Amino acid sequence: MGYDFAGKRVLVTGASSGIGAALAQGFAMRGAVVGICARRPDRLAAVLDGLQQHSPNSRSYTIDLADLDAIDGFAASVVADLGGLDVLVNNAGIPKRRTVMDVSWREVEAVNRINYLSPVKLTMALLPTLIASSGEIINISSVAARLSPPAESAYSATKAAITAFSESMLVDLAIAGHAVGVHVVNPGVIDTELFHLPDNDAFTAPVQAEPVESIVEPILSMLGTDQFELYFPEWFGDVVANKFPDVGGYLKGNIAWARSQAT
Repeated sequence: MGYDFAGKRVLVTGASSGIGAALAQGFAMRGAVVGICARRPDRLAAVLDGLQQHSPNSRSYTIDLADLDAIDGFAASVVADLGGLDVLVNNAGIPKRRTVMDVSWREVEAVNRINYLSPVKLTMALLPTLIASSGEIINISSVAARLSPPAESAYSATKAAITAFSESMLVDLAIAGHAVGVHVVNPGVIDTELFHLPDNDAFTAPVQAEPVESIVEPILSMLGTDQFELYFPEWFGDVVANKFPDVGGYLKGNIAWARSQAT
């Protein structure tokens, strides 16, 4: 018997487009009440309109999660409005494709604030509610957390950090006897604006972008299970498994590939 989405109260961050919007729609179509948040009210309104066709009580919040001081109040509003929370999806994130020689400290700090500090603070603010509901947490990380891509030092570090945080959080919750599910999703190249934003180096990985809708069912299928980590597409998991027995050899191969692309 699968996970019962009907009536579940869900918060999806970064839901004005891309994976967040697709996931929010997937939850709503299965009967969940979905709260969505992002910085762009016009795009949020369009997503919310689609959600409410399936889940009329869904609602949206305009917030810049880089404002860490606003997160506690935002979390309290979500819990009050939805009457609790059963699933938190930390999806909001920004890229920063820039070599370590060119990336600035301010850029590193900004990426860290959005990709790591804000989801951690939001999770901590909502954790008592999720413990009470025996809820679930889905953290959207990236294959970049494991695969050391070139020109991604700032971004990769934030995704590795949220993955490590998730691992230890799962352990702490289990030791304490709290039935909260913790899941990490490592998308590869998904057809979203993340790979086309300005003020980033060109994206050159030799893999085809997957349609954003294709990742929804694999993510939702994690709920109600003890599956911790998901690679999408699945074959990225094999690459990671082959990396760790010989990290030095993997990095040499990574360098050789990058150099071949530059010639």
